[in-house]
Amino acid sequence: MKSKRSFMLMALCLSTLAGLAQNTQSSGQVTEESKTTFKPHWYMQVQAGAAETVGEASFKDLISPAAALSVGYKFTPLWGIRAGASGWQAKGKWAALDDSYKFNYLQGNVDATLDLSNLFCHYNSKRFFNAYMFVGVGLAGGFNNDDAVALDAAGYRMQYLWSGKKVFVAGRGGLGTNLRLSNHVSFNLEVNANVVSDKFNSKKADNADWQLNALAGFTFKFGKSGKKAKPVVAYTPEVVETVVEVQQETKPVYVPAPVEEKKEEVKPLTENIFFNINSSVIRSSEESKIADLVAFLQKNADVKVSICGYADAGTGTTAINLRLSKERALAVEKALKAKGIAADRIMVDFKGDKVQPFSNNNENRVAICITE
Repeated sequence: MKSKRSFMLMALCLSTLAGLAQNTQSSGQVTEESKTTFKPHWYMQVQAGAAETVGEASFKDLISPAAALSVGYKFTPLWGIRAGASGWQAKGKWAALDDSYKFNYLQGNVDATLDLSNLFCHYNSKRFFNAYMFVGVGLAGGFNNDDAVALDAAGYRMQYLWSGKKVFVAGRGGLGTNLRLSNHVSFNLEVNANVVSDKFNSKKADNADWQLNALAGFTFKFGKSGKKAKPVVAYTPEVVETVVEVQQETKPVYVPAPVEEKKEEVKPLTENIFFNINSSVIRSSEESKIADLVAFLQKNADVKVSICGYADAGTGTTAINLRLSKERALAVEKALKAKGIAADRIMVDFKGDKVQPFSNNNENRVAICITE
């Protein structure tokens, strides 16, 4: 009988302990919102405007129509390549005559492009003003040079006269901008300079000939130029208690639950130390926050503090912002050490502009201090 009671008491204890067991399941919390990242894409440009063949006549006398059609591929936020055809009409003028002479040309180009807006202001798929520059090479084919041939026949000797068709090697460079109208269409403005052989306009000048262009038109993007990254989700365990009912024939044995000693709960403190643009110097207006943080740490000797520096994504480059966020975090660490807070109670981190804790761009010039 005694052994039977001992057995039943042991079973009751095991069942009670099983009732205190806990099951966990994961719950997610978004810690970083999704951002749009660059996606390589094709585009096409249709442009028209005016050209100027630099010569000894006045600027207005040598203006002629110009047009261009290009297809490009942008394979990084900064770099791309573009191929196309440009040209229409070019003009020249003999100094002793009032009338200019004209001829036609068509130039094939291959350009390397650099996105200046993304270089200095980071990638932004919704930016309105997007500036770029380019350099390239090409072949310019001249034709319909009958006006120059007629002048030469009339006694105005053209030392570099050509007739029929003539091909010239060209070098080129320029600047442009795309003004965003929608995800796929932008209004385009571009100026460029093309340098060709001295023989281009049939006249000998002992220097290369220059063709300048001012063009306007549209840029059409094909496919998606950006894609949204998935939000970063942190998973934390959620405790679910399981209660097990124990039925027995004998009298219930009461097993008291262990009583845990209650400690005074210390609520964490958060201080946001804001900085001026391109600065890691703690402003006088933020000194009171440093003082509050020091007082809290001195009162709670077991508490540590985590400092994380940030920089706003609206200015600077990725490299500059990473360095600036580090300097901001270190500036706060130095201020705490100067007030007597031990180094082993301070943890320092920095995120640059990859993480933006606040929706207001200016508030992201910050070092966030959280006690734990």
